Amino acid sequence: MSILIDSNTRVVVQGMTGEQASFHTAASIDYGTNVVAGVTPGKGGTTHLDRPVFETLAEAVEATDANASMIFVPPWFTADAVLEAIDLELPVVVCVTDGVPVKDMQRLKRELKVGKTRMIGPNCPGVITPGACRMGIMPGYIHTPGSVGIVSRSGTLSYEAARQTTQAGLGQTTVVGIGGDQIPGSNFTDILELFLADPDTKGIVMLGEIGGRAEVEAAEMIRDSKTEKPVVAFIAGQHAPPGRRMGHAGAIVSSAEESADAKIDALKSAGAVIPGSPAEIGHAMYQALQRRP
Repeated sequence: MSILIDSNTRVVVQGMTGEQASFHTAASIDYGTNVVAGVTPGKGGTTHLDRPVFETLAEAVEATDANASMIFVPPWFTADAVLEAIDLELPVVVCVTDGVPVKDMQRLKRELKVGKTRMIGPNCPGVITPGACRMGIMPGYIHTPGSVGIVSRSGTLSYEAARQTTQAGLGQTTVVGIGGDQIPGSNFTDILELFLADPDTKGIVMLGEIGGRAEVEAAEMIRDSKTEKPVVAFIAGQHAPPGRRMGHAGAIVSSAEESADAKIDALKSAGAVIPGSPAEIGHAMYQALQRRP
């Protein structure tokens, strides 16, 4: 099994005819993803990458029975694109777009809470279920089908964790990059809940950063779940000075509990394994699974 996406996922790409969208959509098609259509206002009735292009998402879904959307539209159009998907009750939306205004994400979070759509992103590498479906920008070749679920705020760290678990012979069920913005569509707890419920996910890698309380909330969830699945967690930015933003919009320490040390302590208390460096993630998970009863 997997979470969020699989071989039955039918993907429509909002903004597919753009340069970056074209590149990554083609890579997803080459990977085997069932991309069924694109949406670009003003280009409806044309084709792109041998797929039909529609004026609106509603037309695309009606014509192709798509059940997931990948969004590459400019940041000032992102809220409208996601709201279209929410109105249509698409189960999954992956938003790669960077620079989405915080006020737009505040509005989207309210709509997502009452809707049936799960949003990943914005400013994220996407989601991949190895060998089945790739929605985003991640390099497919480092991923292999297996037993480890990965959830990360950092795109590059998720790639590193995937490479290491592949090399360790473990592979991945699904890899989810939730993005590093201050207000993500889905947080660690949302994805951990899915991994904890997935019988094929035997271990979980969680990759966090300084800033915000998401990792502390995840630690509380791991502790309360009393799961027997090993969790390997790494927190980036351990040497960042207070008040300095490190890359992602949400990676800035504004209180003591948002520091790397506080998050590491919370995760250790919840039973997570904390490797000394990102180079040890795969080995730590391999050892944790070997110790599992």
